[in-house]
Amino acid sequence: MTVRRGRLLAVVIAAAIVVVLGVLAVRAGGDPGRPAAERGPASPSPTTSPTGPPPPPVLVPGRPGEPAVARSAHELRDDSPPRYNGLDTIYVQMMIPHHQQALEMSALAQERAADPRIRAYADRIRAGQGPEIKVLRGWLATRGLPETAPGHDHAGMRGMQSPEAMNRLTAARGVEFDRLFIAMMTDHHQGAVTMATDLLSVGVDATLNELATSLATEQAIEITRLRELTPH
Repeated sequence: MTVRRGRLLAVVIAAAIVVVLGVLAVRAGGDPGRPAAERGPASPSPTTSPTGPPPPPVLVPGRPGEPAVARSAHELRDDSPPRYNGLDTIYVQMMIPHHQQALEMSALAQERAADPRIRAYADRIRAGQGPEIKVLRGWLATRGLPETAPGHDHAGMRGMQSPEAMNRLTAARGVEFDRLFIAMMTDHHQGAVTMATDLLSVGVDATLNELATSLATEQAIEITRLRELTPH
């Protein structure tokens, strides 16, 4: 009798072990009758995210006069090359000769201006716009673009002075030169401000947007300074 009870107890224990193992296998997403290598990965717990919590939003500054915008981090991940459009390219191709004319006008001031403040102002123009021309040329070269747009007439640009006006400035001396220089450079700067402002509404290149914003601000300040130099 004792032997029979022992055998019966052993059978019950063995059966219980088999049932427990089967339940564990089902919970793990497997099949107790299949090898582990064929069962596939276990399903993640519904309360656990495999990637962790989503990243917090990023506050992106807007363009001048526009509010900042909150965007998700994945929207800002962009490994594509910097973007630009045809209007960005035209702006750069126009600003190079536009700046070059300002340098030409400033060079005339050294021997023709009566007011030493005009000569000092001309020196600042050369110091600022000379390096900007190099930046603009570098922007084109990096993208394999020509410096001059085919068929584009630079004479029609805003603020660009005519050959006749440049001849009058070259021939002028003393106070006459000062008056002409201030009037022509003011008009020249106003054209540059308009061109830069126009680019901010149509261009997409971030570097040019920064340059145009800086240029518009600086040229507006220079216009005020020029008016203060006008002979009375």
